[in-house]
Amino acid sequence: MQDSKILVIAGRILIAALFLPAALGKLANFAGTTGMIASKGLPLPAVAAALVIALELGASLSLLAGFRTRWAAIALALFTVAAGLLFHDFWAAPAAAAMGQQQAFFKNLGIAGGLLLFAALGPGPLTLDSRKAS
Repeated sequence: MQDSKILVIAGRILIAALFLPAALGKLANFAGTTGMIASKGLPLPAVAAALVIALELGASLSLLAGFRTRWAAIALALFTVAAGLLFHDFWAAPAAAAMGQQQAFFKNLGIAGGLLLFAALGPGPLTLDSRKAS
């Protein structure tokens, strides 16, 4: 059982390691992020970029610390599925790009699945949530 606790902690760290640098990269290149969102025809791209950065930054730190982990995992899962649908639309991509977009889309779904496991099963040990409960 001790091994499974370590695996849960490692899972939280690794999933947070995906979103935290992404948020910082979007923040560092806010104009590029806004442009990418605008290129998909989404409304208010600067507002959307700010919201995405706040979500990725806040929820990844929350997941990492194990604070309100279930809510953070659900928020990131919903975001990841939405990002897959909006930005990895392989069904509409040119043939040369379709395979890469399809792989990215299904990776997003897999990441969302892992996040939903945290939402369902909880954050595991060494969390702020567990300190609150004791």
